[in-house]
Amino acid sequence: MESIRRLFWWVLVGSKGGPTRMQILMLLRQGPANANQIAVKLNLNYKTVQHHLKVLEENRMIVPEGERYNVTYRLSPELLDNIDILDSIIESISSSKGVDKNLGAALDS
Repeated sequence: MESIRRLFWWVLVGSKGGPTRMQILMLLRQGPANANQIAVKLNLNYKTVQHHLKVLEENRMIVPEGERYNVTYRLSPELLDNIDILDSIIESISSSKGVDKNLGAALDS
């Protein structure tokens, strides 16, 4: 369990792209979406979204469904089994003083 917490913390807080990945997870928490939908909803470059989706997938936080041009992403069973850890990280970030404005907006939606 502690190793999962460390992994989540590193992917979402301890690395430069963490706030963007957190926004993507919060969006996918509302339901599956493809890379273009995520890019439009979060006002991000499509290639940027693809990069972050790859990082999240490599760390087993999301899973792709479909093939080639019809791929949607959803939260992985591993993430859903440990959603309380994600929630505690979100709570700790949102109660911190210097919360990134974009992350704050994602947490509010």
